[in-house]
Amino acid sequence: MAKKTNASTPNMIDTFNEFKENKNIDRTTLVSVLEESFRNVIAKIFGSDENFDVIVNPDKGDFEIYRNRIVVADDQVEDPNKEISLTDAQKIDPDYELEEEVSEPIEFAKFGRRAILNLRQTLASKILELEHDSLYNKYKDRVGQIVSGEVYQTWKREVLIVDDENNELILPRSEQIPNDQYRKGETIRAVILRVDNENNNPKIILSRTSPVFLERLLEGEVPEINDGLISIKKIARMPGERAKVAVESYDDRIDPVGACVGVKGSRVHGIVRELCNENIDVINYTSNIKLYIQRALSPAKVSSINIDTENRKAEVYLKPEEVSLAIGRGGLNIKLASMLTEYTIDVFRELEENDAEEDIYLDEFADEVDQWVIDSIKRIGLDTAKAVLKAPREMLVEKADLEEETVDNLINILRAEFEN
Repeated sequence: MAKKTNASTPNMIDTFNEFKENKNIDRTTLVSVLEESFRNVIAKIFGSDENFDVIVNPDKGDFEIYRNRIVVADDQVEDPNKEISLTDAQKIDPDYELEEEVSEPIEFAKFGRRAILNLRQTLASKILELEHDSLYNKYKDRVGQIVSGEVYQTWKREVLIVDDENNELILPRSEQIPNDQYRKGETIRAVILRVDNENNNPKIILSRTSPVFLERLLEGEVPEINDGLISIKKIARMPGERAKVAVESYDDRIDPVGACVGVKGSRVHGIVRELCNENIDVINYTSNIKLYIQRALSPAKVSSINIDTENRKAEVYLKPEEVSLAIGRGGLNIKLASMLTEYTIDVFRELEENDAEEDIYLDEFADEVDQWVIDSIKRIGLDTAKAVLKAPREMLVEKADLEEETVDNLINILRAEFEN
């Protein structure tokens, strides 16, 4: 029959307490990890752990190890790890007989410092692996959700944030709003952009510049979106500066723009502050692409639009006083409109009556303007002086790939011709 005596190893209690107190692992898993770690070390020492009982008590910080061997005749011992001679068994207890099982305590500390160090290293490795698995499983299905965390450390290329369980989250510089200021200890919000898990080393990457972040913020502020009565069709953002949001209502009684903005902008005020005063334009979505582009260029009033559906291009004509509104400061408005509609938008001033009759072909200015400049302008579809003068300066710089000084010089020459 099996007989067990209690044995603990006091000098190992610190090892248990360290992992029990500092690691966020449930009791069942901790016991399993500890037992497996002991068995790995035992197997290295004895060649096998099959005949060992490992009893772990993490609450008390102690453990017991018993080796079970079968009693055989003195000259029949083939495997000293699994068999014990009758003489040796009776030294433990005179009542032992052949083929009985002897269960004796093993004092782990007697195996020396190397065995204890091996155990600690095995424990550390397994618990680190568990923590990585736990972190990955916690966040892998939360991509696109908002998370709050505390700023722990700021570096040039990223900010380290910890959640309520002290898990590390990363906010790269590229995903930060330009005007964001981070101070250690403050709480910030961001959307989970992705979860990397290379070599079982999970990294939770956050973003405050993603359109999804703005979408989630709107869902939190506008009940109609959360209830499915209003749908966000598309978001275009220049983080920290301006955003355009296209929304659609599934209930004719609900004005989607009014619902999103709120009375006197009450529903977007908090979002604007969260996004470092990023201006938010909300427009009604429509499948009518001409109307959609017209709304996207708001506050400019469009006179007419020519659509090239195959190449997803749009030529938009406006009165001279509306052109600057359509383009916006630094070309911001037209960039966002293009992002929102997924159409390349070219803006043109409307021709006044008889303008075409008084126009002059660019080639006639070859004595004052370098031919390569004329060719660059003609490549973007502008052949006459007035066509150039009516095109936005920003478009000439960007589309024709010319220096601002070159464009200004060309405009001055053309304008002087008509003034004369």
